[in-house]
Amino acid sequence: MKFLTYTLAIFFVSCLLLTSCAKRGYITGGLADTLPPVVLKCIPENFSTNFDAKEIKITFDEYIKLNKINQNLIISPPFDTQPEIIPAGAATKTVTIKLLDSLKANTTYSFNFGQSIADNNEGNVLTDFKYIFSTGSYIDSLKVQGSIKESYNFKKDNFISVMLYDATTFNDSTVYKEKPIYITNTLDSLTTFSIENVKEGSYYLVAMKDRNNNNKFEAKTEKIGFYATPIQLPNDSLRELVLFKEEKLPNAVKPSMVSQNKWLVPFEGDYKNLKIEALANNEPIDIRFSKIQEKDSLHIFVPKVAYDSIQFNFKNGDYEKSYVNKSRKLKEIDSLSISFNKSGGIDFTDKIELLTTTPVSTFDKTKMNLIDKDSVQIPFNIINDELNLKMFIDFEKLENQRYSFEMLPGAIIDFYNKSNDSLSTSFQTEAYTKYGNLTISLGNTSQFPLIVELLDEKGKIIIFKSIEENIPIEFPYLKPNKYFVRIIVDENKNGKFDTGNYLKKIQPEKVYLFEKPIDVRANWEVNETLVIPN
Repeated sequence: MKFLTYTLAIFFVSCLLLTSCAKRGYITGGLADTLPPVVLKCIPENFSTNFDAKEIKITFDEYIKLNKINQNLIISPPFDTQPEIIPAGAATKTVTIKLLDSLKANTTYSFNFGQSIADNNEGNVLTDFKYIFSTGSYIDSLKVQGSIKESYNFKKDNFISVMLYDATTFNDSTVYKEKPIYITNTLDSLTTFSIENVKEGSYYLVAMKDRNNNNKFEAKTEKIGFYATPIQLPNDSLRELVLFKEEKLPNAVKPSMVSQNKWLVPFEGDYKNLKIEALANNEPIDIRFSKIQEKDSLHIFVPKVAYDSIQFNFKNGDYEKSYVNKSRKLKEIDSLSISFNKSGGIDFTDKIELLTTTPVSTFDKTKMNLIDKDSVQIPFNIINDELNLKMFIDFEKLENQRYSFEMLPGAIIDFYNKSNDSLSTSFQTEAYTKYGNLTISLGNTSQFPLIVELLDEKGKIIIFKSIEENIPIEFPYLKPNKYFVRIIVDENKNGKFDTGNYLKKIQPEKVYLFEKPIDVRANWEVNETLVIPN
């Protein structure tokens, strides 16, 4: 008995000591989990044939969450009614897919989960897990691969849908009205695509930025790219699709009166070739119109005369539209006001602009004066851009110079026969050594004319030049910065980039964007050779 009591005492003391030691220790937590979830089983099995189930269950080895499932899950061929995914947001080990649409006979279906499946604790992603089944006796295994290229924009779009349509039933209206037979998506970063599990046949290949996710093209808001001829599978060729936004067709909305002498017109499309006529009491009246910057709208300036109503006629090529508008009595009347876009320090690539609130009819250079810091008169030209309510002061800028520009009363006469008051501003340049010079040489090109654009890191055009032959292109006195080069093949020689048109089967003009930045530093001479790809 004594021996038992002694033994128990030692045991309790040992436990206390061990407990005490345990309390003084620290939990390290072990190594971080870096492994993605593992699929344990699928019911029905993945890659099933003769599939006729109404729901699919996918079980994982740990709790997972579905992230942005509506954006990441790509189902090919697409359903008219999207399946129900359960649970939508909660952590789970089993995902259930309820099929709410009928299945096509002898068709292979693919559910690509993209980046949506991640473990609940660490967020490790199971990339591009696919559940595939066939309603027929075998799984289709052919694929179409290629790349997506942005036609002009500096910033590339993500989540581009790439689609296949049956060539035997395809016509020009198909992309507007019908869903594709097969589909994939580039998701959030890829510029390449692969449409898999496709059956042998002839197809039309189309890409689009499907903003409302309805698998149909809406030209007003969405970009499109297309392969001009049908492709025949099996075929191992890689295809490149150029994504572009179509130029909006002319469309004028009913004007609204915003002041006693000005009307607002929401307008889409080419405004540079637009003609507007105005009638009052069946008699033509003299008007002017201007583009509202950064908006799809115009201002129409009318005489300061009271009209009961005005009829506006819009014409642009084949487009014609007319509106009859009742006038109102408004107190506000637009009058001439002038401002400068620049003052103080200017760079050698800057443009000096006069901004006006009403259209300028005439100007008198003899009532304008540009002098340097020594009061020496500097020759200059004035360019009147009535459509944008701007006037440009063009002159040669020298280093370390201060300039003063003055307008005497009556230098500018606007549409309402009003003139300016005295107006002046000043601006100065810095030393050439604070700027860098860039010379670009082109290799591997016989395509001319070209438009060579210099862009900043945000994609804004800093300066551009048009060339007719392969000569070095000089960009002197650039502000120290990193620049990108975009080259346009000006096929129709109109001095600007022209986009494509799907219905007319016109591809956009070729554009080459060189994504490696060119570092221009102060007092540096940079020579860069750019090789245009074949």
